[in-house]
Amino acid sequence: MKRLVYILPVAAFAVLAVVLFRSLFLTPTLVPPALINQPVPQVTLPALDEQTQGFGPAELSAGKVTLVNVFGSWCVECHVEAPVLMQLAAMAEKEDFEIFGFVQRDTPEKIRAFLAETGNPFHRIGNDVDGKAGIEWGVYGAPETFLVDGKGVIRYKYVGALTPAIVERELLPAIRAARGA
Repeated sequence: MKRLVYILPVAAFAVLAVVLFRSLFLTPTLVPPALINQPVPQVTLPALDEQTQGFGPAELSAGKVTLVNVFGSWCVECHVEAPVLMQLAAMAEKEDFEIFGFVQRDTPEKIRAFLAETGNPFHRIGNDVDGKAGIEWGVYGAPETFLVDGKGVIRYKYVGALTPAIVERELLPAIRAARGA
């Protein structure tokens, strides 16, 4: 019985260590999003500044498929993803979708500098100053991309920087499917 008192905490620690070690290798893109096939959250993002328009459920359910891209000037992967978003913006008219920007905890000045450097693929840019909208949307971090059908229902979510391969293999087929939804 005395041995059990010593062995039990060591065994519990070993189990905890294994669980934590395995979690290091989880891919965040495989985390199942809770909002898939659900209406967009009832949150309206105010415009980034006077040069843009914000957006909310009304704009996201106005009949047009929309990509909502969560980004910030502080996000290293957002800089990597920017050329891919510009390529998407170039094909938006042909593929019949729009791209909205969802700024996560950043200032208009820093975002304007970021967009001046990388280009602006966004039709609208909403600013989540306090992070509350991000919580409603189930945002893990930036970058993240949501695909919303024309009825305001989230059909797809990608966590991480979009790449040309992801766009071709996953995103474009999802956009085409959302147009038919």
